[in-house]
Amino acid sequence: MFRTTRRKAAAGAVLAAAALALTACSSTTSLPGDENEADATAETNSVFADAPVASDDLILPGSTMEKIKERGTLIVAEALDAPLLSQQNPTDPDSVEGFDADLAKLLAIYILGEPNVEIVPPATETREAMLQNDTVDVVFNTYTITPERAEQVSFAGPYFESGLAVAVKSDNDEIKGIDDLDGKEVIVGANTPAVTAVPEQVPTANVTAFATDPAAVQALLQGRGEAYVQDYTLLASNAANDPSLKVVGTPFTKEPYGIGLKHDDAEFKSFINDWLLAIQESGHWAEAWKTTLGTVTDSDVPTAPEIGSVPGS
Repeated sequence: MFRTTRRKAAAGAVLAAAALALTACSSTTSLPGDENEADATAETNSVFADAPVASDDLILPGSTMEKIKERGTLIVAEALDAPLLSQQNPTDPDSVEGFDADLAKLLAIYILGEPNVEIVPPATETREAMLQNDTVDVVFNTYTITPERAEQVSFAGPYFESGLAVAVKSDNDEIKGIDDLDGKEVIVGANTPAVTAVPEQVPTANVTAFATDPAAVQALLQGRGEAYVQDYTLLASNAANDPSLKVVGTPFTKEPYGIGLKHDDAEFKSFINDWLLAIQESGHWAEAWKTTLGTVTDSDVPTAPEIGSVPGS
C-alpha cells in the first residue's frame, strides 16, 4: 500500500514545538479513494519497482526497526515546501514528491515492504527535539552533517552531497560547470559562501553580488551575468520553477546531507547505512535522483557519497 499522510508541527521554541508535534502524532489524515490510485502509481513508478526489502533476520527483536514494522508506518520529519526534494502535490495533498520524499518511501519499503510514510513537517530548530522525544523515526530534511549536531543526534549516510553549483540560462551550451567561468561575469548571493569560493576557484571571474536569490536569478535571466553560483539544491528548486534556467555540472564544494536518527541508536544507524548501500547498488538511488533533482540539470547521475566519510557521520 502506498500511503503518505500529513501531520502538522508548530514552529517556535524547540521544546514547545516538539510537544506540539507529539500531540499532532495522535492523528493522521488521508483522502477517501486516494489509496488505490496511489497504489497503481507506486507499482508503475520506476523509483519504487523492485525496491530492496530487508529480510526478517535484519529486523532485530526490540529494535527501532521492529517498532516501525509493528506500527506499520515510518514516521518522517520532512518538508512539504521544498521543490524537487519534498514538496506537497497541490492537486493531491496526501502526496509528497521529491528526492528526500522518495528516499523516505524507499526506506519504508525496506522495513515494511510497502511505502507507508507519515510526515511531520519540521522547523530547522526542532529537528533534534523531534528525534530526542521520539516524535519521528528519521529526519530527511537537507540535514547537513556536522560534528556539533552529531553530539545531539546520530547521522546515517551521508546520502547526498550538495554544495555550491552553477546555473545558467537554459540556452547556454558553453558553460558546463565551475571550470568554464574563466573571464566570465558571475553572479553570486551576497553573504553566501560563493562570494569567496568563486574567486578561489576561478580567479579570473568577474563576480557581482546580489542581495537576494530572486534578485540574482532575475539578473541572470536579464543577461547581467553569464552564470549564477549558489547552493545546488536552491538552484535546482529555481530551475524547477523556471524552465529558462538550468543547473550545469555538479557541486564543487561539499555539504553532506545525512539521515537524522535518535542519538546512539547504533543498530538503526547500521541498518539504514546498509539500506543506503543496497539502493545504491540496485540503482534505486540513481533513479530517485534522475526523476527529481536530475530533471533540471544536464549533468550525469552523481556518485553517491561514501557512507561515514565525513566527521559526525
